[in-house]
Amino acid sequence: MRVQFILILLISLALGSCGPFNKLEKSTNWEELYAGANSYYQAGEYNKAIILYDKVLPVIRGSEKAELADYNYANCHFKTKRYIEAAGYFSTFYRTYNRSPLAEEALFMNAYSLYLDAPDFNLDQQSSQEAVSAIQQFVTVFPGSASYERAMGMLTDLQKRFEEKAYQESSMYYRLKDGLYPGDFYRACIINFQNFTKDFPESKYNEELAYKLVEVGTGYAKNSAYSKKEERLNEALKFASSFYQRYPTSGFTGKVKDYEVETREELAEHQKLKKEIADRLAAQNATIISAKPVDN
Repeated sequence: MRVQFILILLISLALGSCGPFNKLEKSTNWEELYAGANSYYQAGEYNKAIILYDKVLPVIRGSEKAELADYNYANCHFKTKRYIEAAGYFSTFYRTYNRSPLAEEALFMNAYSLYLDAPDFNLDQQSSQEAVSAIQQFVTVFPGSASYERAMGMLTDLQKRFEEKAYQESSMYYRLKDGLYPGDFYRACIINFQNFTKDFPESKYNEELAYKLVEVGTGYAKNSAYSKKEERLNEALKFASSFYQRYPTSGFTGKVKDYEVETREELAEHQKLKKEIADRLAAQNATIISAKPVDN
């Protein structure tokens, strides 16, 4: 039975190798290849269509048949989820045939392909930035397109990914402040939190990060060198004041007030020490001056 099965399999493979696609693939008749590529495309057999378009496109380049073939070729790659390749081919189509009835769709599909290839927020977002640029180009060139709202939805989704990526980065710095070198990460937190608010002014995370800005500002100031402490304590108080103005009914208000009290106490102690040091220096200078011999 095993030998019979192998024999049947070999016969099937042999018959398959002589099938219509294999014969067509070996053809040198470009019209036959063109018709076959379009036929397989219409049938949804995109991998076979790609193979035939690869053979016929160099031959028909510059002819009236090339436009449809180029679009179908790009779409074959999209349909087989080769999104980066599809984006490149759609972009090339738009540059080559920007007056074509298919130009608008090609430019949208270029953006859509890059959007589908964009990674989740926890991965590098370089390709997402490329998708954003492509979407912005589409909505600028075709503001009246039926695909405009769809494109804007894609743009909103990508912006949310950037926001989530930035928030995760902020959270990483916040965790690292409790490590071996807290001073470096306190400062990194302050810069990162402030940049986040500038980049995402409507983010749901801004209230939380504004509270954490007060926290890390206080910690950074308390752990600062004497020469920098007063400046940084005052900066922490400004963070608290800004928080009250922006979030007057926040659930974080009680904790912010605790940090504010802590900061003011630290500032008072620092100013007391500063005065003591100034008084000692003044006394030392007076002693030195009085000890100098008087010229007759």
